[in-house]
Amino acid sequence: MSDPSTASIVSTPGAHPTDSAAPATAGQPQSNEKPRGLLGDAWRDLRRKPLFWIASVLILIFLLMAAFPALFAPGDAVNGSLSRSLDKPSANGWFGYDVQGRDVYARVIYGARASVIVAVLSVVGTLFVGGAMGIISGYRGGWVDGLLSRIADVFFGLPFVLGAIVILTTFNGSGSGNSKAQIMGLVIVSLIVLSWPVVMRLMRSSVLATKEADYIVAARALGAGTGRIILKHLLPNCLAPLLVYGTIMVGSFIGAEATLSFLGVGLKSPVVSWGIMISDGKDFLRVAPGLVFFPAAFLVTAVLSFVMLGEAVREALDPKLR
Repeated sequence: MSDPSTASIVSTPGAHPTDSAAPATAGQPQSNEKPRGLLGDAWRDLRRKPLFWIASVLILIFLLMAAFPALFAPGDAVNGSLSRSLDKPSANGWFGYDVQGRDVYARVIYGARASVIVAVLSVVGTLFVGGAMGIISGYRGGWVDGLLSRIADVFFGLPFVLGAIVILTTFNGSGSGNSKAQIMGLVIVSLIVLSWPVVMRLMRSSVLATKEADYIVAARALGAGTGRIILKHLLPNCLAPLLVYGTIMVGSFIGAEATLSFLGVGLKSPVVSWGIMISDGKDFLRVAPGLVFFPAAFLVTAVLSFVMLGEAVREALDPKLR
């Protein structure tokens, strides 16, 4: 990587070396542009990508839906009237009503909250656990690296869906009587337990490629402690792969939560989520296809938004793809 401090130095063929110290002539303004780092270059590239702005706007809408669903749907998402059972879309109910007479549009809007909260908290927990394990494994090396790598291999061998089903049916089976927060917490924990090894491998490889860099060796020679080296030098230079993977992983976890809820082992009523709505509406697909189509459309759009944002960030942070 070229030194950014030399970006503003321009040499003129045939010019005398002392000419570089000469003041700028009139009509030739001097450039005051500050050198940019990796994040600065990435942000400059991202601003030029329409895909980045489209994904960002969609994600912002979904986040607002999750935080303030009443702004988008003032109706009731939990209670309904059987007199409106399976009514078609109308001015009163834009997406129609389900078999219990509940407003499908309101349920789709309120369903974003559970899906987004579960996905975001699962990603934060996965990045924290996997990142910490990866830093310890890569920096310490030796038997510590071998032990943590073998533990990660064990979790790699667990099929994701099967492992989640086993965990959730054990602690969230029928008759467990868990509250909304407990149900969401169990889903989050299951996603973290089954996903941290990937993040651990990413962080470990980044640390192994960075810990022998000149600035790390110099900091160690100057007497910097392990904590300072990790927090001040290693971590900031190893976060780019985790940032990209974490963005994509939010979309993946939204889909994973919907899959588990559809199978009946994830979120359960009275929690409102897109997976539960698709599961409840599959039996009425021929009579009222909107019960499946509308939550599925929001689900697919949310997943694609985070995936598109992750791909845009990956291209911006990878110098080989510019």
